Amino acid sequence: MDLATKRKWDNAVRGYDLMNGYGPEWRWAPSKRRLFSTMEGKVLFLAIGTGQDIQFFPPDRDITAIDISDQMIAQARPKAERYQGRLELRPQDVHDLDCPDATFDQVFTSCTFCSVPDPVNGLRTLRRVLKPGGTIGMFEHTGSRWFPFGLMLHLMTPLTRCLGPELNRDTPSNVRQAGFVDVRVEPVYLDVVKLIHAVNPTASALF
Repeated sequence: MDLATKRKWDNAVRGYDLMNGYGPEWRWAPSKRRLFSTMEGKVLFLAIGTGQDIQFFPPDRDITAIDISDQMIAQARPKAERYQGRLELRPQDVHDLDCPDATFDQVFTSCTFCSVPDPVNGLRTLRRVLKPGGTIGMFEHTGSRWFPFGLMLHLMTPLTRCLGPELNRDTPSNVRQAGFVDVRVEPVYLDVVKLIHAVNPTASALF
């Protein structure tokens, strides 16, 4: 486990809901509900954080949710206990998932890959635990190709990296580099907040 990243997010838990749990969450609620409404089969969700996204999960699903921070999971647990379905919380690092290969039908992320230290390898790990033909659905903020937004996000990233996220990542390209196919990007807000959909290829699709 990446202990430096774990400590960073353990320390961020205080005030996290106050900063992120009201205006921002309700602003993105329609897009998150639409994305999560497609949950089917055995689902892996990362990173659960303090559990703000649980309110947008459809009921009666089988979800395993991970986060690198024990403190975040402790905050999420009361929300998870109210979920009407199966929702298991696990403290895990996406780089070191202890799940067998091809465990999950779907993977979902929410503002996660702005913060994963090695995003391409993290996405490759998700491919490993995702069944061939399984899908990944991501709600992410990324760098922008638009001027001046792209430049602003690039200049801000050295500061925000200390607090948690990097603002200038090209997550759709990272998804492709990790080996996912049929990558589709839906803009949610400007060229920064996006829904990203992709497929873990079957063996036949690789040839």
